[in-house]
Amino acid sequence: MPAPLFEIETSPTLPERADVVVIGGGIVGVSTGYYLARRGLKVALLEKGRIGAEQSSRNWGWCRQQNRDARELPMATHSLALWDRLATEIGEDLGFRRCGLLYLSNDEAQLSVWAKWRDFAASEGVVTHMLSSEEASARGSATGRRWKGGVFSPSDGTANPARAAPVIARGIMAAGGTVHQFCAARGIETAGGRVAAVVTEKGTIRTATVVHAGGAWASSFLNQRGIRFPQSSVRASILSVAPGAAGLPDALHTTEVSVTRRADGGHTLAISGGARVDPTPQQLRFARQFVPMFLRRWRSLAPGGLQGWRAGHETLARWRLDAPTPMEATRILDPTPDPRQIAETHARARRLLPALEAVPVAARWAGYIDSTPDGVPAIGELAALPGFILAAGFSGHGFGVGPGAGHMIADLITGTKPIVNPAPYRPERLEGSAFGKVAEF
Repeated sequence: MPAPLFEIETSPTLPERADVVVIGGGIVGVSTGYYLARRGLKVALLEKGRIGAEQSSRNWGWCRQQNRDARELPMATHSLALWDRLATEIGEDLGFRRCGLLYLSNDEAQLSVWAKWRDFAASEGVVTHMLSSEEASARGSATGRRWKGGVFSPSDGTANPARAAPVIARGIMAAGGTVHQFCAARGIETAGGRVAAVVTEKGTIRTATVVHAGGAWASSFLNQRGIRFPQSSVRASILSVAPGAAGLPDALHTTEVSVTRRADGGHTLAISGGARVDPTPQQLRFARQFVPMFLRRWRSLAPGGLQGWRAGHETLARWRLDAPTPMEATRILDPTPDPRQIAETHARARRLLPALEAVPVAARWAGYIDSTPDGVPAIGELAALPGFILAAGFSGHGFGVGPGAGHMIADLITGTKPIVNPAPYRPERLEGSAFGKVAEF
């Protein structure tokens, strides 16, 4: 079974003009469209498949500050405040709750790293608690193990990946914007050197501003304009189990496995960082720039197969604007999960948490997590294409920080003081080396 997804009906008619066209219906795209529409701008959001159907519904659902890179922490903090308000503003439940996130470890070096992060976070106004062996073992009593220590971040939480992006998309329409599913954006038209229109499979929308929040498709889209954006994806596989396991923490991370309570009472199981590297033309093109990332993360990665090559999201081919593109051939990136990783994840979870032993598997799925060379998203207007704002490369962190990213982009477009400093996310930084700059978490 694929990842669960709440399907919605969207706008039937494509507008001839819009103040802003947002490409991509994941959490970042819908959040951007939502905050723009609430400010009275005429927004059209385009999604080649279904809203939230790719990585925005395939993640753990964590909305965290804990262990965020210093460059992302302000956005994570502001995002949590926005998550708090979204259900009330829209009038629909997104499944968000500040349940707290629990980290457990028997590794002294890891505990030391977490303690250093705690000290840094305190200077940023973020409260996180280091746990003694007794406290960690008590909070982790469902494991039946004794732990050396841990961390509990009480203000962090989780949201429902199946509902969040679709519900926010309905918020766009309620605020006067339009949302268009099964409508791929094929390319950009320019006039006088800047954005003038977006060409879609269903027609052309005149606009002076475009936000591309297309996740793993961003680099191949920009390549059509001869713009180089170093981006690479890995295939992560996770599973969910049915309801029935009582007494588990709402959100638990260990080196062995991570477990998250789902809205239906079941649990999502995953191995943090574990992924397959499916070779693609784009990956080969940017291989040198990703060496620092690979050197830091290679223990979590394994060689993959040809799924990524066939999917077309990392193609180097050029396409025409008057003919179907790879985005129409692959409406939704739905790769086959790695059976070895699924089996290993399930086995680890049952060893860690005996209550899961008799609970059946409900679903298995995989998704492509797109990354930049330094593991920090690229957000900002491209100097090579005025009027075009990139918002991609969220490196597995996009779900939690999506509202903050969308709000910041809306701030930049409307000339409002940004909710967070946009400088760390400038796409131009990726023109240099990532050595010494790769995000630790």
